[in-house]
Amino acid sequence: MKLVTRLFITTSLLLAVAVGGSIVAADRLLRRYLQEEIAHGLEREARLVAMLLPGDSLAWPEAARALGQQIGHRVTLIDPTGKVRGDTEFDRAALPQLENHLMRPEVQRAIGGGGGAGGAGIGRDERLSASTNERRLYVAVRGGPPGLAVVRVSTTLAAVDDQVGRVQRAVALAGLAALLAAALVGWLLSREVARPLLQLAGAARAIAAGEPPSFPQSRAPEVAQHILALRAMHEELDQRFTELRRERAETATLIETMADGVLAADARGGIVTLNTAARRLLGYGPADHLPPLAELFHDKPARELVDAILSGREAEPVDLALDNRALLIAGRALPNGGALLVIRDVTELRRLETVRRDFVANVSHELKTPLTSIAGYAETLATEVGTGTQSERFAQTILSNARRMQRLVDDLLDLSRIESGGWQPVPEPVDIATVARETWAPFADRARDRRIDFTVTFAPPGNGATLAADPDALRQILTNLFDNALRYTPAGGRIVVTAGPTAGGTLLSVSDNGSGITGQHLPRVFERFYRADPARSRDQGGTGLGLAIVKHLVEAHGGWVEAHSAPGQGTTIRMVFPQPGGLL
Repeated sequence: MKLVTRLFITTSLLLAVAVGGSIVAADRLLRRYLQEEIAHGLEREARLVAMLLPGDSLAWPEAARALGQQIGHRVTLIDPTGKVRGDTEFDRAALPQLENHLMRPEVQRAIGGGGGAGGAGIGRDERLSASTNERRLYVAVRGGPPGLAVVRVSTTLAAVDDQVGRVQRAVALAGLAALLAAALVGWLLSREVARPLLQLAGAARAIAAGEPPSFPQSRAPEVAQHILALRAMHEELDQRFTELRRERAETATLIETMADGVLAADARGGIVTLNTAARRLLGYGPADHLPPLAELFHDKPARELVDAILSGREAEPVDLALDNRALLIAGRALPNGGALLVIRDVTELRRLETVRRDFVANVSHELKTPLTSIAGYAETLATEVGTGTQSERFAQTILSNARRMQRLVDDLLDLSRIESGGWQPVPEPVDIATVARETWAPFADRARDRRIDFTVTFAPPGNGATLAADPDALRQILTNLFDNALRYTPAGGRIVVTAGPTAGGTLLSVSDNGSGITGQHLPRVFERFYRADPARSRDQGGTGLGLAIVKHLVEAHGGWVEAHSAPGQGTTIRMVFPQPGGLL
């Protein structure tokens, strides 16, 4: 409903209520006032008639007619029995036919002395006349000549009705005029208020549609404030949209120029963003239509990655072989329920890794034989020369470095064999305590000389534990960890092996109370050749590959490994072997 219509209807209803109330008030108040004035006049006339009546009752009919004609009202003379003895509107012959007036209300009040509204000896009543059939006002006054009980004067109320009707018609005409004025006011208000508001709504729709708006003008302060507010909002939105469009163009250009493929999908899996690199890596042309994200890949690892991301879960990157290319796919869930995938071509990287592994394996294998010969000759020289001579010191140095290089070559060969996938664990039930103590045996003499205590504990305590793992791999893991722990644990220290159940498998940890590792080195301790203390590690014969071998062996079982350490508080290496590598 339009504003002008609402204004007109509201004003009309208010005026109608006001006019109706005025009409009702005029009908009640004015009618009551006029009837009261007429009643007082009739009372005075009735008393005057009572005084002017002759004492002879036979003359009363003519006197009633004469006096009634003079005062212009109907005069009725009633005796104590209620018989009409004279009436202005009836002659002497018709009086006997009139009904008895003793029970008329005004006569009863006048005779009874109650007086009613007029006082003692006065009675009033308003009703339809039985003889004239019109609404009349009767005023009866007790008194008159002997033999007469009541003098009653009455008049029709048609004049009152007519006067009240004129007033009501005047009020109704005034209400109609006010209604027309309200229509005019509503029309004027619509020009001042409604039209700018409609134009303001049109400007808002234009802003929402991205079109240039046309702002109205208004002299109404309230509407003018809304216009100014909308204008300021439009300027602010236009500035922000310009900034967003610029940032969106920059982002689109950045994504399009990326060498990695970028693919974004909505919550239903429909692809909404795709750069050229992604099309190229996935084997689609510029105009080819891509299927939904859930149907984009056929390899199980990639499909599981997509399902996890669309479900809002985190997922590790997966490798995908496609058209003789090696792709690495990583993804994450978007706040709106969609998914973002980044596809990287790692073909060259994988080729270089293969070349590196092959080179390391080949070089290590080629070095193994000459190093064995060097170590053998050095050992022979050391035994043949005299003890304490300079030749003996040279031979021992050659032998020590040859053996160190042999350990390095052996570790490189082991690491290369694990990384290349040429070795796979063969899990079988292994008693953790037995393997731990067997692995510790070669280190027992070194630990005894330095008073280092070695213990194996289980959680919950009191029970042995069996781990499903490759026995040789587990021994190699513990060998590397024990060797590291002995190097960095001071005399009188301790090394503790702990095993126990954890979420999804078994937790195996090796702890010491040695020098510990600072926070800056801790994230990199599992990298090959990385040493937190290079000088000390080199002096003690470390190769820098022990923890890297541990990490790869644990991950080959499907588990994970982490290091916890603090300077001066020792180091703990925690390894989790998943099911079925749980406690048996």
